[in-house]
Amino acid sequence: MLQVILQELNRFITWFDQVVWGPPLIILILSTGIYLSVRMGFLQIRHLGKALKFMVKNENGGNGEVTSFGALCTAMSATIGTGNIVGVATALAAGGPGALFWMVLAAFFGMATKYAEGVLAIKYRTIDGDGHVLGGPFYYIENGMGVKWRWLAKIFAFFGAGVGLLGIGTFTQVNGISSAVCNFFDPEKTNTISVFGGSYSIATVIAGLILTVCVGLVIIGGLKRIAQVSQIVVPFMAVLYFGFAFIILVTHLGAIPAAVVSIVKSAFSGSALAGGAMGTMIVAMQKGIARGIFSNEAGLGSAPIAAAAAQTKSPVRQGLVSMTGTFIDTIVICTMTGLSIVVTGTWNTGLEGVAITTAAFQKGLPFPPVVASVVLMVCLVFFAFTTILGWNYYGERCIEYLFNRNRKVVRGYRWLYILAIFIGPYMTVQAVWNIADIFNALMAFPNLIALAALSRVVFAETKAYFGNADDVKEDLTPEVPAES
Repeated sequence: MLQVILQELNRFITWFDQVVWGPPLIILILSTGIYLSVRMGFLQIRHLGKALKFMVKNENGGNGEVTSFGALCTAMSATIGTGNIVGVATALAAGGPGALFWMVLAAFFGMATKYAEGVLAIKYRTIDGDGHVLGGPFYYIENGMGVKWRWLAKIFAFFGAGVGLLGIGTFTQVNGISSAVCNFFDPEKTNTISVFGGSYSIATVIAGLILTVCVGLVIIGGLKRIAQVSQIVVPFMAVLYFGFAFIILVTHLGAIPAAVVSIVKSAFSGSALAGGAMGTMIVAMQKGIARGIFSNEAGLGSAPIAAAAAQTKSPVRQGLVSMTGTFIDTIVICTMTGLSIVVTGTWNTGLEGVAITTAAFQKGLPFPPVVASVVLMVCLVFFAFTTILGWNYYGERCIEYLFNRNRKVVRGYRWLYILAIFIGPYMTVQAVWNIADIFNALMAFPNLIALAALSRVVFAETKAYFGNADDVKEDLTPEVPAES
């Protein structure tokens, strides 16, 4: 009986996922990014160099709880995770190589969206009497659009808490970690025990328990501890992962042109695995954009929650810093993953989830397979771990807004979050990703409405900032150490 109920629930989740991630939301996300890009003269191209400089140079002065770099690392800790390793593989397996094309295209326009989110986060943030920074979409909806739109802010906060608890923040990350650990230590699942009515590898169970304890120890310390951990782990792991993916591409240089042609052709003709022409193009587009948004979160409204805490005086400056997150996450790291999978041909082998990327690394790296497995496992574990930490912070901020900063409710959410991490390894892969997609979509609608309504504010702030050459010059001037 329970099995029948679960099957029906999975069927409903799959159907609802296809509904919410249908053409309307895809068009809304892309059109928002295109509109912002065009109106700001493709700022993501013209000012990318400046944004990358701002990313590593903290601003002197300004209110906030963490540095701009710390806020970016907190945001990127939540974005660089299983989406970069597992999500890309899942998208290519379902939609063919063309899914990567739509993922990158959406990310390009998503950079403008992420910039607008960062600008509005600083513009409309508030600071309470204790110096606690309050910001994010719920505040730019309420303070920017007016109190009468508070209901929309509440909807965003509700789904934001849900994304953290049941979507990006817990199940998908923990499932990815436990799968990677199990595939390395017990790929044949020879040592199993019964948990929640199912048979699971001991490696999966131990990984879940260790992760639950580690997350609990960190999230108790709040934003500053999360930022401290993220500033160390995120850059190091991103460089490590990039380096090994780069080795795969260098050793398969001859296959890259054909892979690029395959990606572009498949984007408009679809994958033979999914059926025929127009329908498969829609599948490639849907999976590519959905997994891309899952990875870089442009349009979701999550990143501005972290951006609001940055120590800065300029909304535009922080918007530029926020924009770099999407560039690094999807245009660099996801593209490296996707190309590695396509050039090694592991996307259509019948494997699932992290096993696809693992096979690509084992086949593509000029090292023994065990080395490739260790590297990918370590990267996935740390990427997913920091994502769990970042989304706990986002979820708690959403709960604070929903319940007027009631600390008891926030603590209750924190314990539910830890519980979700504990049960995450025992969720099925497909159900996990479908649930994450659904909450992503429901969270995106209120934020995209706010971005459209407040776009003129973003344009005005951008024009005022770049119209003042002295401000830009001052921001780019290297800091001079004070004399002792």
